[in-house]
Amino acid sequence: MYALSRNSILLLIFFLLIGLAQAQSRQVIKCGRLIDIKNQKILQNMSIVVEDGLISRVVKSSNEHEMTDIIDLSDCTVLPGLIDAHTHLLLQGDSTHEAYDDQILKESIPYRILRAGAAAKMSLENGFTSLRDVGNEGTMYADVDLKRAINRGVIPGPRLQVATRALSITGTYPVLGFSWELDMPKGVQIVDGVDECRKAVREQCSYGADWIKVYCDRSYYIDEDGGISSKPNFTMEELKAIVDEAHRHGIKVAAHAIGRNGIRNAIEAGCNSIEHGDGFDDQLIELAVQKNIYWCPTMLVSEYVAGPRTAAGNTFWTKMLDHLYSGFKKGVQAGMKIALGTDAGGYPWTMNQAGELQLMVKHGMSSWQALQAATLVPAELMGWQDKTGSIEAGKYADIVACKGNPLENIAELENIVFVMKDGKIYKRL
Repeated sequence: MYALSRNSILLLIFFLLIGLAQAQSRQVIKCGRLIDIKNQKILQNMSIVVEDGLISRVVKSSNEHEMTDIIDLSDCTVLPGLIDAHTHLLLQGDSTHEAYDDQILKESIPYRILRAGAAAKMSLENGFTSLRDVGNEGTMYADVDLKRAINRGVIPGPRLQVATRALSITGTYPVLGFSWELDMPKGVQIVDGVDECRKAVREQCSYGADWIKVYCDRSYYIDEDGGISSKPNFTMEELKAIVDEAHRHGIKVAAHAIGRNGIRNAIEAGCNSIEHGDGFDDQLIELAVQKNIYWCPTMLVSEYVAGPRTAAGNTFWTKMLDHLYSGFKKGVQAGMKIALGTDAGGYPWTMNQAGELQLMVKHGMSSWQALQAATLVPAELMGWQDKTGSIEAGKYADIVACKGNPLENIAELENIVFVMKDGKIYKRL
């Protein structure tokens, strides 16, 4: 036999350590109940094998190699990470103009991004592993920095798609009401005319926008026939220029549109998603289905902003909410692509975003439909259907768990006990 040299021994130790590190990067999650989102099935006693941040396979539970990291969720319901397709991480609740103005005028951008980091961590721990952030409300391109910090592991948070500054026209978006002598900061990028619209889209794309957000209407009111109408912001030429320019750059457009006028213009201009959409009626629902347009109804923020429905005899909000709920039910029945979007930031981040799911079920969705609205549908909206939205081999290891069965009680998703994103555990039993 030959004696091993010192260098050979060190090399052997090195390769043993490499092998140990590789073995430890492999995790197995043992699931009591696994929700198969795509096929609408609950699978019993399954194991999810995670390697290098990705799901490598989903198999029947069995004894795994002793060096494998076993995560025992055998008493839990396991499902893909939740996705919120309408958020504002750089807002912390803006139910009044005063609250909104205070954040824009009295808080520095560095302070607001620090608060956004705390909100992102809170959202992740509540089970939301991906967010679409649709407008950073006066913080220039800080949401792009926030996204980078999360992607690089500087701070914890959901993976993000961001819409940067959002677009509106002169005189239509807060901060408003100050002396004409003062040139006040705005929560959006103000553009007028086709050329300015195109240039703004190009600028936002150059700084890292994943989406273009456009404010299509304002001044909402109840029409003579009881529907919700509004004043359009952009001309159709301007709106079509925004959409065309965004699509030329390979990104989509999210349209804030509440009244029928704004919704119709957004659809006809080719916007990819309608945000809020309180004014959806039968005709507009049919048109949205034909054109494959997504809807984020944001019912949770509407409930929050309205407050108690009998407060101060405010019949306007009562009618708005009634119309939203009625339109939502019709949209579900018509097969609209409805994605969970909560408008978190419009209400405080201390409120759990999963509360939107209760409203979805209450107003017309089945529990399965609500689960898909919080996973598969927003993943498709964001172009991430091959990366997330379901637990399948090759997708990100974005996995959450709750104790009860959300198909029996959707509110169980407001009590997430385990969160994994990219194979890293952020919350455990």
